[in-house]
Amino acid sequence: MNVFDRGRDHALALFRIVVGVLFVCHGAQKLFGVLGAKGAVSLTSWPAGPAGLIELVGGVLIIIGLGTRVAALIASGSMAYAYFVVHQPEGLLPIQNHGELAAVYAWVFLLLVFTGPGAWALDRVIAARKQNASTSLANA
Repeated sequence: MNVFDRGRDHALALFRIVVGVLFVCHGAQKLFGVLGAKGAVSLTSWPAGPAGLIELVGGVLIIIGLGTRVAALIASGSMAYAYFVVHQPEGLLPIQNHGELAAVYAWVFLLLVFTGPGAWALDRVIAARKQNASTSLANA
């Protein structure tokens, strides 16, 4: 095992947490009108309201590592929708249509779907407890 592989799970966890925090900031900006927003949007305002909710809740789940793969899949789909429906009609390339962030988020979250949460995730704590419980039952 080389030096880079030893830190993989921790690097992945840091990546997941940082991206989750940044995603939560976007949701808070939309829903609460904070962090430099010009105002808050309603949850019923399409597509910004549901997008803000996905960013806020999905970002929190990704930060804590709970249901990470499902939350990341939904977040990835949301960002792909944002890119193709909101940004892409403004120009072919992300640099032209200001959709770079949506495109990057879509791919980042898709990566988390396949890699999982890494270290420091509630998903791992829950899985370990289930394993310990099933081992205790098998030994009884």
